[in-house]
Amino acid sequence: MSDAASNLTGQHDNQAADCAGVMLVFCNFPDPGTASEIAGELIEKGFAACVNLLPGIESIYRWEGELRKEAEVLAIFKVSAGKFPELERELLEKHPYEIPEIIGIMTDRAWEGYAKWVTEF
Repeated sequence: MSDAASNLTGQHDNQAADCAGVMLVFCNFPDPGTASEIAGELIEKGFAACVNLLPGIESIYRWEGELRKEAEVLAIFKVSAGKFPELERELLEKHPYEIPEIIGIMTDRAWEGYAKWVTEF
């Protein structure tokens, strides 16, 4: 069995680490171009180790008393918890929405090598 397959089956748990310092930050954008541009800038500035862009998200929400449906791009930023305040500040400055979704979630577990890369990049 490969190492990757072993990890999926729960073996090699000694390679998983508590990830007190790794966060996933979710932020929706109005279109792929805006998402890619801002994500690239934030990676270049060192505020995130990686960003996944997931186009084709449909958001349904209430805004100013009206029900709205919008196509959006979900960005998932992988960041060190210590860099979250800077990332948040930059997102608020650059984001085109009046009230952007910026939700940070601490991770419980991750592969040790990946967690180290995210927190030390």
